[in-house]
Amino acid sequence: MNFIKIHLKLIIGILALGMVAAMFFMSMKPSDLEEGDLRAWLSATSARRQAAIEILTGGSENIGIMVACIDRMAGLPESGKVKVRDAASLCAVGIALRENNRDPDTQ
Repeated sequence: MNFIKIHLKLIIGILALGMVAAMFFMSMKPSDLEEGDLRAWLSATSARRQAAIEILTGGSENIGIMVACIDRMAGLPESGKVKVRDAASLCAVGIALRENNRDPDTQ
């Protein structure tokens, strides 16, 4: 009887450790900020945000403006389900329109 109790405790302990390890690895899975929504954007660090913009735009110009634009979009009500790539696209179009509509006399 003592032999069965010891093995039963051992099996339960191994199963518990396996479940804890599985939950740990599932919670640590990396998520791409570029494919995430604006809720993930709000929780990301500024370096990660800048890196995501560089990946999405393929360049390093207007990164500060793009980050500020997406930050502003993320602060809007009910914007949490919007994808970061869609928000970046909207911001890029807005920046391009702004640059094209500048008065040539003020440059």
